Amino acid sequence: MARSNLRYGLNKGHPTTPIAQVPRPSHRKGSQSTKNKFVRSVVREVAGFSPYERRVMELLRNSKDKKARKLTKKRLGTLLRSKRKLEELGTIIQESRRAH
Repeated sequence: MARSNLRYGLNKGHPTTPIAQVPRPSHRKGSQSTKNKFVRSVVREVAGFSPYERRVMELLRNSKDKKARKLTKKRLGTLLRSKRKLEELGTIIQESRRAH
């Protein structure tokens, strides 16, 4: 909001021109590049799933969602990570069903 050269009010203060901020490199953290995405898919294809992931997928297939959530939470540390992992494994199960 522009300042109005008044001593009081919402727009108080000397009118100045705002300086455009350069985006920090730390704000790019977490965004996936196409190369990174491709590398992760190749690693997943070559290495496959870890034993706990296979167990969780089996639990999801047998509709034991709560048990699967508890297991992933114990393995990954937080409920948010657990939810993301369950979502990922759920989509993989759905894709494998579509393929067959």
